[in-house]
Amino acid sequence: MILLTGIAGKSGKWFLKNLNDDNSPLNKKSYRAIIRTTSNVELIDQSRLCIEKAYGDLNDETFLEDALKDISIVFHIAGIHTSMKVVNAAIKNSVDWIVLVHTTGIYSKYKSASEEYISIEKEIEQITKDSNIPVTILRPTMIYGSINDRNVAIFIRMVDKLRIFPVVSHAKFPLQPVHEKDLGNAYYQVLLNEKTTKGKKYILSGKSPIMLIDIFKTIAKLLEKRNLYVSIPFPIAYLGSYLLYLISFKKIDYRERVQRLVEPRTFSHDDASRDFAYFPMAFEKGIVNEVKEYLESKTIRNN
Repeated sequence: MILLTGIAGKSGKWFLKNLNDDNSPLNKKSYRAIIRTTSNVELIDQSRLCIEKAYGDLNDETFLEDALKDISIVFHIAGIHTSMKVVNAAIKNSVDWIVLVHTTGIYSKYKSASEEYISIEKEIEQITKDSNIPVTILRPTMIYGSINDRNVAIFIRMVDKLRIFPVVSHAKFPLQPVHEKDLGNAYYQVLLNEKTTKGKKYILSGKSPIMLIDIFKTIAKLLEKRNLYVSIPFPIAYLGSYLLYLISFKKIDYRERVQRLVEPRTFSHDDASRDFAYFPMAFEKGIVNEVKEYLESKTIRNN
């Protein structure tokens, strides 16, 4: 039996669609999905797969140990911050293979962004090595693809609403966003090619780098907006985020976001392309439906 976390989420739904394909050799296997009580399970219920639902909290260690009984493979999509608890439960249940979806944030030059991720992965590497359980780690770049993605969706709203558009240091920093559909396809291929992917680490980035300013302009073109981009030096932008952090009594913290806005985040996915035919779409193609979804939701709100 294969345990899935995050299957009701953004990239998880595309993973599920692949598993559910009539021609998939994985659609005959049995699955158990850990799901929050607030999650939308419509796609799971409509699936022809044999999926047992386990409702619970990934921070509940007792629940996790019980949920991982009789599991051979763990595919954890729900985030790096719960990985340690999932891995510990997997070890106690002697699973055969663990797949973890983490983040390229681990490569950030800013300690505030990378230090915690590095620490988590080092600890996982140590305890799984002692247990002889192979671990595959997938590291997506910035994820987009739906109006709830919390990344590019924010850019879309900003481009739509701000005629005078402030950018940090001319926004001339390359990014490589990855579409959630490409991630779902990659998860499927990793599972399908177990003999090749077991125990390896892969970066899952978009097709090619694109400057942040060009992301804004691509979105603006699709929205049919004309924006005036005003560049703000990084020290001033960071000072503003720090002051906001202080006056909000540390409740609003954009400091890391501002830092990472001026940090080049481009990564090769050649290993993934070689091992399981990972060929993601270009941003210019992937963003079209997200902007369309945004405009449709805006029309509904205004009516």
